[in-house]
Amino acid sequence: MAEHARKPEQLILALGYSESLAREDFVASPANAEALAMIERWPQDWPARTLALIGPAGSGKSHLAAIWAARAGARTVAAAKLDEAGVPAALASGAAVIEDLAEGAINERALFHLLNLAEQQQAYVLLTAERGPGTFALRVADLASRLRAVPVVALAAPDDALLRAVLVKLFADRQLGVDEALLVYLERRIERSIAAARAVVDVLDRESLRRRRPLTRALAADVLGAEASPGGGASVTPSS
Repeated sequence: MAEHARKPEQLILALGYSESLAREDFVASPANAEALAMIERWPQDWPARTLALIGPAGSGKSHLAAIWAARAGARTVAAAKLDEAGVPAALASGAAVIEDLAEGAINERALFHLLNLAEQQQAYVLLTAERGPGTFALRVADLASRLRAVPVVALAAPDDALLRAVLVKLFADRQLGVDEALLVYLERRIERSIAAARAVVDVLDRESLRRRRPLTRALAADVLGAEASPGGGASVTPSS
């Protein structure tokens, strides 16, 4: 008996999409009002030339940093890639964003050199991190002291209105329309964070294409239900 031919799986193309980081696309709410106000008050009303912007993963730090970088003409450098040789280039425009500072993943001498050079050149620096860098356990005592003196502004976890607005924006960035039933279901089902919203939009977009099904509450229930099943399909774990 002839073996049945397998039905070929649909090839899903990773089509590019653009998540806008412009000021007009930042979703303002009480959860981020203080941080947004501080970014918009630059430079006259900053408490110091170096500022730390902190908050949970996916809370909007990178978006606010991009808004500030556009205003200040700042260069953006991933904290994990900062080295001493690259410090002058990072500050060449007179302003720098050092993104995603994390305890244990910092070139301490490079960061100390950058902060010293910024002070000498009267440059501006915006640091982003999940928690205040002044709380990090560091080997370079002078850097620890310097970071403890840096003013901190925090973003809180999103409230209901912000989470919904972010979901709508993330779907719109992919040119996907969504209805009320889907939004209500997601608001009740996902972790209350922008990182989780980004993850669930990504997986629903991919699963809608793979299954050739419209983006509906029923699809979301199938996909998110599969997450808890052994060998199930999509994962909506937020990335860090």
